[in-house]
Amino acid sequence: MGIVTTNTLILLVALIHVWIMYLEMVLWTKPKGLKTFRMTAQKAEDSKVLAFNQGLYNGFLALALIWGVIGAKPDLQLYGLACVFFAGIVGALTVGKQIFFVQSVPALLALIAFWNLHQS
Repeated sequence: MGIVTTNTLILLVALIHVWIMYLEMVLWTKPKGLKTFRMTAQKAEDSKVLAFNQGLYNGFLALALIWGVIGAKPDLQLYGLACVFFAGIVGALTVGKQIFFVQSVPALLALIAFWNLHQS
């Protein structure tokens, strides 16, 4: 796979994390957030400060990936993808299996493209 495909996959992972950040920081207590995270309004209200912090970390992951692509920094790309991949595994084990498919699978596809590009 070429650099365009690899960078596109990496940016897709970043975009997913920008969306997750928005869900956690802005929509957590709104109907979209309640539905997405399958929570009651009370549970969302009680955990909104934690969700905001969690969203910030997802934003940091997205930023690392975007910066890695724009700055052509393979180490930062690899770091961001590995973090997303393992965070998805932990989320799948502790919260719900769907997190594996939303986070880990796209990161794994980008990691495969990354390794193919950098092994050439």
